[in-house]
Amino acid sequence: MAAIIYHEKSRIFHLYNQQISYLMCVLENGHLGQLYYGKRIRDKEDFSYLIEKAPRPMASYIYEGDRTFSLEHLKQEYPVYGTTDYRHPAVEILQENGSRLSDFQYASHTINGGKPRLEGLPATYTESDDEAQTLMVTLKDELTGVKLELLYTIFERDGVIARSARFVNEGKAPVHLLTAMSLSMDLPDKDYVWLQLSGAWARERYVKTRVLEQGIQAVDSRRGNSSHEHNPFLVLKRPHTTEHQGEAIGFSLVYSGNFRMQAEVDTHDVTRVTAGINPAGFDWKLDIGEHFQTPEAVMVYSNEGLNGMSQAFHRLYRLRLVRGYWRDRVRPILNNNWEATYFDFTEDRLVEIASKAKECGVELFVLDDGWFGERSSDRAGLGDWYANKKRLPRGIKGLAERIEALGMKFGLWFEPEMVNKDSDLYRLHPDWILQTPGRSVSHGRYQYVLDFSRKEVVDCIYEMMAKLLAEARISYIKWDMNRSITECYSAALPADRQGEVFHRYILGVYDLYERLTSNFPEVLFESCASGGGRFDPGILYYAPQGWASDDSDAVERLKIQYGTSMCYPISGIGAHVSVTPNHQVFRNTPLHTRANVAYFGTFGYELDLNKLTDEEIEQVKSQISFMKEYREIIQFGTFYRLKSPFENNETIWQVVSEDKKTSLVGWYRVLNGVNMPYTRIQLRGLLEDTLYENVENGTDNYGDELMNLGLLTSDVTAGEILSGKTPCTDFDSRIYVLKAKE
Repeated sequence: MAAIIYHEKSRIFHLYNQQISYLMCVLENGHLGQLYYGKRIRDKEDFSYLIEKAPRPMASYIYEGDRTFSLEHLKQEYPVYGTTDYRHPAVEILQENGSRLSDFQYASHTINGGKPRLEGLPATYTESDDEAQTLMVTLKDELTGVKLELLYTIFERDGVIARSARFVNEGKAPVHLLTAMSLSMDLPDKDYVWLQLSGAWARERYVKTRVLEQGIQAVDSRRGNSSHEHNPFLVLKRPHTTEHQGEAIGFSLVYSGNFRMQAEVDTHDVTRVTAGINPAGFDWKLDIGEHFQTPEAVMVYSNEGLNGMSQAFHRLYRLRLVRGYWRDRVRPILNNNWEATYFDFTEDRLVEIASKAKECGVELFVLDDGWFGERSSDRAGLGDWYANKKRLPRGIKGLAERIEALGMKFGLWFEPEMVNKDSDLYRLHPDWILQTPGRSVSHGRYQYVLDFSRKEVVDCIYEMMAKLLAEARISYIKWDMNRSITECYSAALPADRQGEVFHRYILGVYDLYERLTSNFPEVLFESCASGGGRFDPGILYYAPQGWASDDSDAVERLKIQYGTSMCYPISGIGAHVSVTPNHQVFRNTPLHTRANVAYFGTFGYELDLNKLTDEEIEQVKSQISFMKEYREIIQFGTFYRLKSPFENNETIWQVVSEDKKTSLVGWYRVLNGVNMPYTRIQLRGLLEDTLYENVENGTDNYGDELMNLGLLTSDVTAGEILSGKTPCTDFDSRIYVLKAKE
C-alpha cells in the first residue's frame, strides 16, 4: 500500500510503500527541502536532523545576522535562481522589470488517491485510486503572483515516484518561463557511477558509464526530437552495483522533444539531478491567467541492481504508460517490404511478397515508404497522403482488400510531420514549414518539417490520414520521422513567443497521435524516427512499440536491444529478421541468430521471403511457430540481463513467465573460439524447489541448481573439434527453453 503522511509539527512529508521512502520538508524560508530517497524506513514525527547547516566562508545567507541558512548548502526539492544558491536551478522566470529571481514559498498541499492526468501530455496513469497516492504541494511567489504546483505520485508497487510541475500566473503582469524542470533532487553525496544511453543513427542507446565527479555531467537534445544521440534517461548507481545487486536510481523523462538530464556535483559533493525540457532556447510566455504544465519525470530506486530498476520501469511503462487495445495483447508477426523493394514495387509485387509471408505464418503485411503522391524517390511526395495510382491502381483500399483476402492484416507507413517541396501540399502552403524569415532553409533527406505548432497544419494532416484509415482496412501504422528541426520559427507566433515553438511542435505531435489513437483505437501504431531517433516514453504512451534502430544486423542489435532494455519493456522494442548481407553493416549472420535476437522484441521480417531457399523457408516457418508459442512470455514476462555485449564476446539474457514455470534464455557469441573454457551462467527468477526440463537436451535441474550452479552453455569450442562433430561458427546463438515439470 502506498501512503503519504504530513507531520504538522515538523512540517515533513513522508511518501512510502513497501520498497521505498521519500522524505522532504518545508524549510524555514518556506521552500521545500530534500531529506531522503531510498530503501523504506519506518515513519516517525521528525527527521529534521537531516537538515544540516554550518557557516562556510564565501557563502551567502538569507537572514540578517544568521550565518547558517544558505540555500547553496541545503538540499532542496525545486531550487530557484539567484538567492544564495549558485547551482543550476529548477526554475528561472524573467519578469517585466528584468529580474529573474523567484521565491516560491509553501502555501498548502493536498493528498489524494490515484493520479491526475497531465493536460495535453503523455504520462503514467492509474486505473483505480488504490494503485497510487498523489501529493500536490502548492507554493506561491507573492511578488510575481506565480503559483507553483509540484506533483508527486508514489505507486503501490516498486520504488517508483512520478513528478511534474505546473505554473499558474495569478499575478498582474506577464512573465517568461526560461527554465521549468520536471524534476530536481539533491542527493547527499557523489559516490555514484553515471550511466547513460547514447549513440547515433544505427547504433542507438549504447550503455556509457563514467564515475560522477565534481562539476556537471549532462545529456541533452536540442534537435526537436529526443534523438539518436542521447536518450532522455540516466542512472546513478553505486560503484559496486551490478545487474543483480546494489543501489541504483533511474531517471526517465516522459517527453519526446528537447530535453536535458543533468547531474551537478558541487565542491561539497552534493549531487543535484535535474530532468526536464532543455532550457536552451526555451522561453514560454505566461500571460495573466495562463498556466504551463511540465512533462512528467519518473524516478525508480532499486536496491536489487540494475535489473531490479529496469524491471520496475518495464512494469510501469508496459502496464501504466502504454494504453489501449494493444497494451495487453501479443504483437502480430509482420513482414515489412522496405528492405525487400525500397521504392521499386507494384501492387502485384507486394501481394506476391505477402502471399509467401502468409504461407510461412506471418500475420501482418506492412507497406512502407513510396505508396503516396508522386513518390518515386525521397525527393518528392511527402505531405500528399493519397495513393499513387500508377503503382497502386486500386488505391490503398484495393491493396488492403487483397492482403486481407490472403488472411492477413494490412499495415501502412506514414511520415506525417514532413513535406517535400515537390508536393501538392507544399505548393499550396509553402508557409507551413518551420523557417526563419530572411534565413536560408536547411533540408534533411530532401524534406522539410511542417509547423506542428499550428493547429490548422495538424488538422490538415489528420484529415488526410483519417480519411485513409476510415476507407481502407488498415490495422497498423508505422509513423516515421526522418529529420530533426532547424531554423525553428513559426510564422503564426509573435516574436515574444518564438521560444515556445519547439515545445508547441511536440504538443502538436501528441495531439495528432491522440486524435488518431482515440478515433481508431484498434489500429496498432509503431513509432519510428530513422530508427531510434525518437524512442522515448512520451511516444510510448501513444505507440506501444517503436522501431529500435534502422540497423537490423543481429550482432549490432545485441548492443542496441541490451541498452534499450535498461528502461524500455521488451514489448515496446521493434526487432526484425533482415536479409544478409545486412544492408547497414554488410555482415553475413546465420538465419537462426537473426531470429534468436529478434525474438526479444515484437518480431517480424524485413525481407522478401520468396528469395529464400526451401531449407531457409522451413527455418522461417519454425521460427514463426516458436514465436507464436512463446511471445506472450517474451513480451510480458520478467526480463533479466545476464551478460553484457559491451563487456564480453558473449551476450546472455533471460525472460521468465509471470508464474515462473517457463523461462527462455538467449545465448549469443560474436566470434568463435577453439579449445575454449567450459562455460555456465547463473540464471535468475526461477522457483527454487521446482524441477525444470531443458527442452533442448532433455536434462532436468531444480531452480536452485540453475540459479546457483548455473546453466551449462559449453559447446564443441571447449576443446579440439574432432571429425564427425559439427563445428560452431562466428555469430552463433542458442535459445534455451526451460519448463517446469508437473
